[in-house]
Amino acid sequence: MYIAYHFTVEPLELGTEILLAELQDTPFESFEETETGLSAYVQASQHTDDILADVMILDNPEFKISYEIEKIETVNWNEEWEKNFNPIEVSGECYIRAPFHESKNVKYEIVIEPKMSFGTGHHQTTSMMIQHLLDTDLTGKKTLDMGCGTAILAILAEMKGAGPIDAIDIDNWCYLNSIENAERNNCKQISVYEGDASMLEGKKYDVIIANINRNILLNDMKIYASCLEKGGLLFLSGFYTEDIPYIDESCQANGLGFVSKLEKDNWVALKYEML
Repeated sequence: MYIAYHFTVEPLELGTEILLAELQDTPFESFEETETGLSAYVQASQHTDDILADVMILDNPEFKISYEIEKIETVNWNEEWEKNFNPIEVSGECYIRAPFHESKNVKYEIVIEPKMSFGTGHHQTTSMMIQHLLDTDLTGKKTLDMGCGTAILAILAEMKGAGPIDAIDIDNWCYLNSIENAERNNCKQISVYEGDASMLEGKKYDVIIANINRNILLNDMKIYASCLEKGGLLFLSGFYTEDIPYIDESCQANGLGFVSKLEKDNWVALKYEML
């Protein structure tokens, strides 16, 4: 079971940005921007009554923030996905759909059953990471999808010729869902693991994909860099334009050189190369 906090925020844009940044330091593990603010989700086993105790913006008189709490059963979540999950297309090359949608004649078609996992291609960060991968030659590249969610990026990487591929997520739902989605898309190169960056010791990759959030990326950047072969590529997303200086400073300090940037609705996806 998951617990959802549905926040109503005023003023909307600035308040939501600050609230999201503060919530990333709490046990909340996934977030969804809404028309009135933000929804945040935490596993019931990780939820405590004082989960918002250190979220300072809630006590800031310059912002008006209220919230409602909702318990979400797994089956209800899945039913909501099925009702609301529409297929999407990226650059006319990649088509992401659920099993109950009709197929389409495109170069890369990915069938995703999202369940409780993040990563359907609808969020700006996921679609930008898809675009980065579409623009990159992945043939024969040993690849890591860190914080894989639904494994959508790992699946696309395999379709583009990458392999072998490790897909890792700390969340059990994501781990199980990634296995299911990899099998659904007939992937043979993807190995899915449940865990965090501590699993990467001694590993080496040509490509690392990490669509997580700023704080986790900054915390694990040294590990990512140590796992990249010289000339290897690191794709990062899950943060805002304002976070770029912090991400870039960490990358530069770990021997990574900036290559390119994609930006959508103030979200960004960056590409770095191991120098």
